[in-house]
Formats: sequence, C-alpha cells, structure tokens
Amino acid sequence: MQIKKICCIGAGYVGGPTMAMIAAKCSDITVTVVDLNEARIAAWNSQELPVYEPGLLELVNGCRDRNLFFRTDVRAAIREADMIFVAVGTPTKTYGAGAGRAADLCYVESAARMIAEEAKGTTIVVEKSTIPVRTAEAMRTILESNSQSGQFQVLSNPEFLAEGTAVSDMENPDRILIGGEQTPEGLAAIESLVQVYARWIPRDRIITTNTWSSELSKLVANAFLAQRISSINSISALCEKTGANVEEVSRAIGYDSRIGPKFLKSSVGFGGSCFQKDILNLVYLCEHFGLPEVARYWNEVIRMNDWQKSRFSQRIVQTLFNTVSSKKIGVLGFAFKKDTNDTRESAAIYVVRDLLMENAHVSLYDPKVPQKTILADLAYVGVPEHILVSHLHFAGDAVTALDQAHAMVVLTEWDEFRHLDFSAIHQRMFKPAFAFDGRNILPAEKMREIGFELYCIGQGG
Repeated sequence: MQIKKICCIGAGYVGGPTMAMIAAKCSDITVTVVDLNEARIAAWNSQELPVYEPGLLELVNGCRDRNLFFRTDVRAAIREADMIFVAVGTPTKTYGAGAGRAADLCYVESAARMIAEEAKGTTIVVEKSTIPVRTAEAMRTILESNSQSGQFQVLSNPEFLAEGTAVSDMENPDRILIGGEQTPEGLAAIESLVQVYARWIPRDRIITTNTWSSELSKLVANAFLAQRISSINSISALCEKTGANVEEVSRAIGYDSRIGPKFLKSSVGFGGSCFQKDILNLVYLCEHFGLPEVARYWNEVIRMNDWQKSRFSQRIVQTLFNTVSSKKIGVLGFAFKKDTNDTRESAAIYVVRDLLMENAHVSLYDPKVPQKTILADLAYVGVPEHILVSHLHFAGDAVTALDQAHAMVVLTEWDEFRHLDFSAIHQRMFKPAFAFDGRNILPAEKMREIGFELYCIGQGG
C-alpha cells in the first residue's frame, strides 16, 4: 500500500517533530498533525513553536503549509488519511488499579474510538506513544468493535528520540523499530511504513518484528539507560566519601568496550517524559505477571534517582550552615536537560521545591522554560501558592539570578552557564559564596581560585 496521506493525532514532543521530519523527507506525502488543544496548534502555526529543539523551527518552516499542516479538525484528518499515527500522552496513572506505576491509556483509547468512527476502508494505525505491552491488541479490539466499514492493521513504531537532539536523531537514527502482526496483511502494513522511512534511512537500520517485541523494546531500552544513570549516581555518593572523582571513574570504566561511555554522566538525577514513566510501567507489568523480584529490581532504579535528588537538596541546606531560611539561592536551569523546554520529571522541580519549603528565596533563570510551566510544576508537587508568590522570583538572565545570592545552584547543563563571568558574579554574592554544580559543568579549578566554595557531584575532598 503506497502512503499518500498521513494523519498524526497528538501535537506534542513526539508527534510534531516526527511528522515534520517525515514531511521534509517525503514531499509527495501530505502530513497533517491534529490536536484538540487550539493553543498548541496555533503555536505550531507560528514562529514560537510549543516544543523547543535545535533546528526544529527551520525544519517546520521548510514544509509547513506545503505538505505539513497543523489543525484542530481531528475527525476530518482521520477520514482523509490512509496511515494514522497515535502520539497522544500516556502519563502514569494517578488513580485506581496500578496508580503510580501503570500507564494511563485513556487518551489512546479515545483516539482509537475516534479512528473507528471516522476511518473508512483499509487504514494503518501506528502506535507512536510510549505504551505498555499488548496495547496494540486493545487498540485493535476497539477499532474492530466500533467500526462499520474500516479494516485496520495496528503497528508499533516506538520513538527513541533524545530531547535536545531530536532533529539529528530523526535525520540519522540508530534504528527504526516497526512491529506488527506476522500475517500477510500485517507484513504488508509493516512494509508500507518501512517504505516511508526508507526515503532517508538505510534499510539495514529499519528493524521489523512482531508487535509485542516492539512494544516491550521501548520500555526496556529506557529502563536500561536509566539504570546506567542510577548506577553511576550511586557511585557518586561513594566517591564523595572516599575522595575519588566520579568523572574519572566514569571515564575509566567507559573505555571498557563491554560497557561504553554513554549514560555514565553523574548528575542531580535523570528526568524527562520517558525514563521514570517507562520503568514504573515495567514494574507494574512485572507485578501483574507474578514477578515481584524483577519488579523490586527495577523499582530500585527509581528509588536511587529520587535519593540522588534529595541528597543534593540536603547538601545545599547542610552546607549553608543548616539553614537556607530567608537566603537568596540563585538557581540556573529548570528544564530536565539542555536544548529543550521540557520539564517533565526534571530534577529541578524537586530541588527547587525542597528549597522553597525550607523558606529559601529562590531566584530562578532558564533560557527556554516559560514561567507558567515552572509555576504549574511546583504547584503540582505541593508548593503552596503563597510560597510561590512570596519566595519564588524569576530572573531575566543568570547574572541577575545570582546578584546578592548566598549560593549558586546549577540544575540544567545549558552551555551558557559554562561561560559566565564568574569573577563578577562572585563579587556580587554574599561570602562565603557557595556554588552547587548539579551537572558537573562548571570550571571547578577556576571557580575555586576565584574564591567559590564549590560542590560538584561525585567529587570528594
């Protein structure tokens, strides 16, 4: 089946960038991204995209209103499409069975029911959202039970994008994974999607498999990556006690070809939309299938990440003579990593919360995250409104955030934080001037020469 019209339901961090790349590489395919959120669609149709990724605006501008469209008329786009991507949110459940671990599939189910009502003839439905194993089976049941004339094949096509490098990841991915039924119809549907990606991706990097293996691979990939971060973060605490340097330990073990250097960067903790959510989902699956030992194993990865964040907050308070009450703390960065405006599960949320609840005055600067997002994130984790109003202050740049501050706290590794005028900043801070590097990016030797009392994660002494 030759694909001519693609519809993507969901204009978030996955749907928007992925469809922009497909449109850019497949000029003969009409790609329509739909979402019921009118403000989000309006942003995609402007020069201020709702998602910040280096190179994304240029990519969108190159094909928007040519063969790439952002609309709110979801049903019309479904009716016209012969391939429909589902890229809606799948947050962790906050209620009922599996609360705190299982994925909430209400948006996926809603999308499936809408597709069933509107799609006619043969339609390929592609799971792009991060979902638990066997969701495709549930989607297929909903589609077939609610459609009058549609014929559906459901494929799993998980995304492996790293935020901050999403455009380059899509341009030159490690692999594309496509899972589907191993029937003649399922294999034909798989091949249709293969032909879309094969426009710019070498065929040997496009892996095809059965649906269940594809769905589970996404969860396991994120779990393994998060496990590496939690592992090195556990060692960072040991390094601080023994006088070792976690950066040197990481470099040494990274040379082992069996281990490799990636995801061995110690920090205040991992964040983002996938790692914690996917591990919790994996924990829930293991419990569901009667594997409590496996569930406990993976749950410890989450616990280690939570401990690393609280350990960092406690270190700040203890170092500032066991109180930060009424002290100005300059916080640099709120996004969970550089080159993105995504704050989901950012370590900064929990560190800033802890400081605010200790009665600190937090002066915060992030170059890309909107103030309303920061306020919503902190309110969600329990910071009362009166504290947000009286104790949280937003700065227009890093220097202003640190003016007359008792401490500097770096929580996102934005490149601009590496090259500040630290001498001038030191002069304007209270003495002793403390600095807490949650990403190990600051010029440690230079800052100590200037006079900073500097704490770096995983570095003893």
